[in-house]
Amino acid sequence: MGATTGETEGTRRGPRQHSVRLALIPLLLAMLPSSLGTTIVATSMPTIAGELGGVAYLSWAVTSYTLAAAASIPVWGRLGDMYGRTRWLVVAMSVFLTGSALCGLAQDMAELIAARTLQGLGGGGLAVGVMAVIAELIPPRERGRYQGMITSVMVFSMIVGPLIGGGITDTVGWRWTFLVNLPVGALALVLIARLVRVAGPRREAHIDYVGAVLLVICIVSFVLVVTWGGVRHAWNSPTILALAAVCAAALAGFVHAQSRAAQPVLPPRLFRSLNFSLMSALSFTNGFVMFGAVLYLPLYQQAVHGVSATGSGLLLLPMLGALVVVSQFSGRAVARTGRYKALQVSGAAAMLAGTLLLSRMDTHTPRPAAALFMTLLGAGMGFLGQNVMTVAQNSVTAQDVGVASAAMTLFRTLGQSVGVAVMGTLFNSRVREVMARQTHGTASLPDTRLNAQGMNRLEAGMRTVYRGAVAQGVQGAFLLASLAAGLALLTALLVREVPLRTDRT
Repeated sequence: MGATTGETEGTRRGPRQHSVRLALIPLLLAMLPSSLGTTIVATSMPTIAGELGGVAYLSWAVTSYTLAAAASIPVWGRLGDMYGRTRWLVVAMSVFLTGSALCGLAQDMAELIAARTLQGLGGGGLAVGVMAVIAELIPPRERGRYQGMITSVMVFSMIVGPLIGGGITDTVGWRWTFLVNLPVGALALVLIARLVRVAGPRREAHIDYVGAVLLVICIVSFVLVVTWGGVRHAWNSPTILALAAVCAAALAGFVHAQSRAAQPVLPPRLFRSLNFSLMSALSFTNGFVMFGAVLYLPLYQQAVHGVSATGSGLLLLPMLGALVVVSQFSGRAVARTGRYKALQVSGAAAMLAGTLLLSRMDTHTPRPAAALFMTLLGAGMGFLGQNVMTVAQNSVTAQDVGVASAAMTLFRTLGQSVGVAVMGTLFNSRVREVMARQTHGTASLPDTRLNAQGMNRLEAGMRTVYRGAVAQGVQGAFLLASLAAGLALLTALLVREVPLRTDRT
């Protein structure tokens, strides 16, 4: 909306910034349940499996959420572009809350997996919907001022989610790890209706159902390949080969469908922008490294140094604290100068240095040294973070902001899923290899949990061997993460510094 005659930039900015800050409250509140969707239930899963049975399908209670969220993200983004972003944000929250309620009421593992799938569908809509509405409210040049708050919500969910989930499970029961979303989500819905005002005229269009289905098939089969390959099935097994063939065929069909559809789910024109393509790669690699670090650093602290689950979470503070502080700094720097390439290159370089140093940790690495390595990694991720989203949104037209936001969220989610799966495969393989070599094949992988209590139940000699094996497994995982960080650095060096727009979209 244009300013009236004689109205200065300064007189406009004060009231508008106040209204934007008010609107951010319900948006961040809506983002919180989605961010906590996987982390808050992580510590509850053993208890859930014990009560509902179906331990063999326990991983699907997590995977079903991630797959549904990743596969639905582009569809939510397109719906928001077509029919209004706030409206579909409300729909996504409603779907998420319905899934949360059904999770809390599940009576067996099949019901829980189905409910988690529905919850994940809503979670995907929340992730992209919040970003798209923020893009409507705030010009790219000013968006950096608010990135710290967005990053803080994501970091909060990573470190506090498992602690909250464990506390809820131990006090009022695991069902409340899902049911707690209901009052939070209801409050967010009320505040969105009262405080968020986004002008988004409806545009008549059609959903690309063929493209959406092919994309879902491609994503699901790809994630299954990297999750099962080398773990549940050999890489050359008929199951993995068949899934890979399905993935390739669905990808080819999707690319063809997008070139012919009137309103494609993921328009090929977006990738004609070099910066948009580069931001897609940065979003993927950042998600790959971040979730790998959040998973394997606590595992290293618990199995190698014998700290508790709570203690290992607290030991992540150097990384997460650096991420928040640097994200705040970089966001303000982008808002003040409009320049971002140097920050992204610096972030990728710091991320590469951090992962390389973490890949050198062993059973004798002092905690202060590990904390320094984690701080460097966190700073690198903070320099990237939401700056990637800002540049991607700045690289497309106003009508494609929603689908561009969806694409960035999709690539980050895929990076998280692939990173955890591939790093997990490498970790398990390396631990077994080291165990077999150091015991001359006389000992297999112990049937124990990789925490302080599980390690202490082992015989002293076996415990020493196992800790060394875990340390080397973590080294391998972070060596793989350093390859992703190296790719991020090469990508950042190719970025073209296009001026950020000063209008809202």
